[in-house]
Amino acid sequence: MSPIDSSLIPVVVAGALGRMGSEVIKTIQKSSEIRLVGAIDTSPEKEGCDIGLELGLQEANIFITSDFEGCLCSISQEVRGNKPSNAAVLVDFTHPSAVYDHTRASIAYGVHPVIGTTGLTNQQLNDLSEFSAKASIGTAVIPNFSVGMVLLQQAAAAAASFYDNAELIELHHNKKADSPSGTCIKTAQLMEDLGKVFNKKEVDEYESLSGSRGGERESGLRLHSIRLPGLVAHQEVIFGSTGETYTLRHDTIDRSAYMPGVMLTIKKVRNLSGLIYGLEKIL
Repeated sequence: MSPIDSSLIPVVVAGALGRMGSEVIKTIQKSSEIRLVGAIDTSPEKEGCDIGLELGLQEANIFITSDFEGCLCSISQEVRGNKPSNAAVLVDFTHPSAVYDHTRASIAYGVHPVIGTTGLTNQQLNDLSEFSAKASIGTAVIPNFSVGMVLLQQAAAAAASFYDNAELIELHHNKKADSPSGTCIKTAQLMEDLGKVFNKKEVDEYESLSGSRGGERESGLRLHSIRLPGLVAHQEVIFGSTGETYTLRHDTIDRSAYMPGVMLTIKKVRNLSGLIYGLEKIL
């Protein structure tokens, strides 16, 4: 880590060598408003390596560490003398098994979390919301940073008023750990805000292969997950009615599509006093 320029937003990236983390770092290195001050990754062979050189960039003088809390502690101490509005930001793209502890630790150290890792349960989100509000540490949990996906979700929520039958399909690369995706769950939640029941039974269904009909939510919405190499992130919402279907689809072709949303969230999270869930809350 290098001394923090108080005129720039200091950012720590967890999952620094991953697909999303590395894309975030490359984008930060081009920014005139944000500065990378820490890189966290659990790859033991990369401990102590310069993150810039590891990603094929110029030497960054930021060295990879696996010590998550140690890194946050060091950064929070460095910015402690600055005004609160210049607090550091954590961008986390790690693993569902670690995201709750990472978010809670970040809030405890006064570092504003921007969470792109999915897999948090409703109870965990509630706990983190209470914790961030008590600490007055702005926190952003964003299942999907794509503006196009936000537009799809809003369209799906609007269409749900007119259709009683709908199913959701999400498709991701085969190294994604959780299913269904947080984005798909968020889409379903927005559709369910109407309080209606979907997909009323017309026949006595059965599955000869368990799981063939996808996962069923209390609302009746069914969510289907596909995992294949070659995919990035894709989602369909298919509505059906007598004599017609209405399909909404969003395709992420490259992870660079997420970067405008990530950068916007970094710039706005320090002005929040609690937790927000979803990119639409700050657009």
